[in-house]
Amino acid sequence: MTYVVTENCIKCKYMDCVEVCPVDCFYEGENMLVIHPDECIDCGVCEPECPAEAIKADSEDGLEKWLELNAKYASDWPNITEKKDPPADAKDFDGKPDKFEKYFSAEPGQ
Repeated sequence: MTYVVTENCIKCKYMDCVEVCPVDCFYEGENMLVIHPDECIDCGVCEPECPAEAIKADSEDGLEKWLELNAKYASDWPNITEKKDPPADAKDFDGKPDKFEKYFSAEPGQ
């Protein structure tokens, strides 16, 4: 089992999870984070820290797409080890439906 970042992170990109991760397995895209599945030690400390509730255990049903996405972009995006400020409009996007189709960016973070 590993943890994955799911759709609700898109355009919210809170980084509370980064701050508590003991193995620094988060990677930053332009408008979301992902978890490297081979680096995650399944400790689960990140899940309750996410204000957007975007982190899930990959054992939950229907997360195959997100496991693939996390694995793919963790290889392409830069590792992030320190919390940054979320986007100014993060609260406006928290909980919005269909964020992947409308807003996902494959570009790496800064």
